[in-house]
Amino acid sequence: MAGRSDPPEGTPPEGLPNSGDDDYRSVVFDESFVRAARLQEYSATERVGDHAPAVRTLPPAPPAPAARNGRTQVLLLVLLVALAFATAVYLGVRTPAQPPSEHRPDALRATVVPLAPLGPVPGGKPAELLLHSPAAQFRTGAEGIQLPVPRGTRHFSESQVQAALTIAKDYLVQSSLDPEVLTGGKDRAVRLLLDPDQHNQFDAAFDVPAEPGAQASGWLVRFDPQKVALAGAPRANGFLRAVELGPDLLDVTTDHTFVYPLRPAAGKAAARADGASLFTVRRELHFRYDAEDLRRHRTELLTASAFAGPQACAAPGAEQAWQPLLAGPRAPEPGKAHEVARTAPTASSGASTAPSRASAPGIDPYATGARSGTLCGTLSAAAQPSGPPPR
Repeated sequence: MAGRSDPPEGTPPEGLPNSGDDDYRSVVFDESFVRAARLQEYSATERVGDHAPAVRTLPPAPPAPAARNGRTQVLLLVLLVALAFATAVYLGVRTPAQPPSEHRPDALRATVVPLAPLGPVPGGKPAELLLHSPAAQFRTGAEGIQLPVPRGTRHFSESQVQAALTIAKDYLVQSSLDPEVLTGGKDRAVRLLLDPDQHNQFDAAFDVPAEPGAQASGWLVRFDPQKVALAGAPRANGFLRAVELGPDLLDVTTDHTFVYPLRPAAGKAAARADGASLFTVRRELHFRYDAEDLRRHRTELLTASAFAGPQACAAPGAEQAWQPLLAGPRAPEPGKAHEVARTAPTASSGASTAPSRASAPGIDPYATGARSGTLCGTLSAAAQPSGPPPR
């Protein structure tokens, strides 16, 4: 590559300026050649004085392209810093920061209410039973748990409210619709959705024998697989609602009715294709979250009320697993009340756990026949299928 003291095209291959070479004499020294020269001859005016040298040496030209590149890099850096700052401000507005929560989960307060039928339990094929029951309008499985449109609150963003509702739905699906859980199988997926501070209470509810008042039926829905089996997919209907309690706490309440087609377990004499019946459970759950729960996809189950039938009021072990009356039998002593534990042993004695009087689709625990002051109700006729139309 040519240096600054050489012509831009390099030194002529042969000859000197006065060598008589015609090709060299024809070279035109353009402006770039002149600017590239390191030596510059003094002008005539400058030669008037007594200058010993005939030429002077010029300083190197500044690296203009490099300077321009440096300015470009600085500008890009400034733009990146401004973009990062704007992004941080935007995210801060969209997701309000919650202060660290000192909240610790309370023990679950659970209420379970067996619902006794007023007459014999209707039986038939699952599809026909569902068609002629209130559950005909319910959706199948997880589709029956519809999330509302999430709305941000003062201290929780829309995405955080959406996360809380989604966790509540996941808990309902795992604890009320998972076939393995329903039939007494593994419940690990339900446990993992709970705050770790509630794991000991959850485990104690499933100990054999369980402590008095440790109601597994408050945590989830399950049946004794030695007695009953699922005869079809459950159906569900209900709602969820989210409410902010304070800067660091968010509440979600749910109220759903689940309908399960059941039949006698395999090997039972009564097990046949048209021997199914319907079992209805209404669950009212109250969940609570702090920011850490939302990040870790977990929740605290604060209270749970469950109404379920048809079963006998005095059904043994109803706190651990529901004891459905299957097709045909009449409840022993219909309407007889049976007192069950109102709260877990560790629950606050001042907290009320009486079931809500809001009516659920197809279930009326306060229908005629329920005795005042007890936690056993009756299953209204509207909750039971009317059976197939007469032929």
